[in-house]
Amino acid sequence: MITAGVDIGSTSSKVVVLEDGKKILSKVIIPVGAGSSGPARAFEQSIREVNLSREDIKRVIATGYGRTHFPGADQQITEITCHARGVYELLPGVRTIIDIGGQDAKAIRVGQGGIVSNFIMNDKCAAGTGRFLEVMSRILEINIEDLADLAALAENPASISNTCTVFAESEVISQLSGGTSREDVAAGIVNSVVGRVAGLVKRLGVQSEVVMTGGVCLNWMIIRMMEKELAIPVMASPMAQLTGALGAALFAFESAR
Repeated sequence: MITAGVDIGSTSSKVVVLEDGKKILSKVIIPVGAGSSGPARAFEQSIREVNLSREDIKRVIATGYGRTHFPGADQQITEITCHARGVYELLPGVRTIIDIGGQDAKAIRVGQGGIVSNFIMNDKCAAGTGRFLEVMSRILEINIEDLADLAALAENPASISNTCTVFAESEVISQLSGGTSREDVAAGIVNSVVGRVAGLVKRLGVQSEVVMTGGVCLNWMIIRMMEKELAIPVMASPMAQLTGALGAALFAFESAR
């Protein structure tokens, strides 16, 4: 049986196609999300790679920010539930998930079987999200992928006090104009994200094991500083950006049997 999970975020679209709930046939990430052609393109690419058509897919479940606007889905499930299911499949010992997306951040408590027992979400402001890092990387004139390496070279990390992205942008520009090194500013940016998200996790209550999901966990400095802030080991999901799509594909298989 072939099933698929489509995770439509604010900044990217992800698809996982599964065979019999076990074998990953294809996985695709398109760097544009809800309100764009990204979801349809990602889905079409994912089935084209394995010579399938929509008719070959027994069930499709959509998740993520734009899940209600994907016409090819048989069902929609929240990204919190799908992330927990995907993480449980990959790392069944995990009890705390830190998911940093393009526009929000979540701390999720997971119980036995990958069931969500509690969560806290920051969706009121872009601070502490991938969008915040994108804006700050642009000011530093670097690719977001290079932010961790630049931050690692800091000698005296800057303090980014503003939690609003707009005001933080002005603060960073002011610091750079005042002579603060790009390395120190980069470290301050990383610390700002970590501090804001770690606050969510502490409010939820940290339980080991801890894993990070979402594209931001590809930033190794975020992982390192999160471990320091929480005083506990933090893993990166083996399928960082695809965890939600995997969970959706698994739910599709389980509901179609």
